Amino acid sequence: MSAVEFATNLTKAVIVLFIIVDPFGDIPIFMSLMEMMTGSQKRKVFNTAVIVGSVLLLVFAFTGQEIFALFGVSIYAFEVAGGILLLIIAMRILISGSMNEQNDSPESIGAVPIAMPLLVGPGAITTTIFNIQAYDVYVTVLSVLIVMTIVWVILRYVDNIYRFLGKTGSLVIARVVSLLIAAIAVQYILNGVEQFVRIAH
Repeated sequence: MSAVEFATNLTKAVIVLFIIVDPFGDIPIFMSLMEMMTGSQKRKVFNTAVIVGSVLLLVFAFTGQEIFALFGVSIYAFEVAGGILLLIIAMRILISGSMNEQNDSPESIGAVPIAMPLLVGPGAITTTIFNIQAYDVYVTVLSVLIVMTIVWVILRYVDNIYRFLGKTGSLVIARVVSLLIAAIAVQYILNGVEQFVRIAH
């Protein structure tokens, strides 16, 4: 593979994965989850989120199909499960304005729900598996590292965005985005069910 081809493939892989991960779309949710935290707790959250998200994507990139085969689970079942989890998160935020539990540690929130399934959901995992098949190991690993580094930078400046929007603006946006996430979650579930129906027929 030439340097130009490698750069082209890497650019494609990064753009597609970044669009699927969509950290900007989840910013109001991040702010809602970390609203009552101190600066050090927030750093623990986004450090954990990026590390866990990166590890998950890389693990699924190399062993995703084997993991699904081992447990007898299809990617469509995974999509339905991810959709249900996203729907629960969205409903909790819509009803209460937050899904942050007082006894949840920053590391716990960073891992679930921020790393999984908000950042690394069925779409991101499927995209990463596709990338390693379409390109190669180096392109896939680099694309994951680049995208998650960008995510880390975005999370690092969530406070600045929160101050710009204000508490009321952030709450309103969080509710609106939660509704969109609920719709995306339902679409995940419908897509998974649709594939099951096609296979059954």
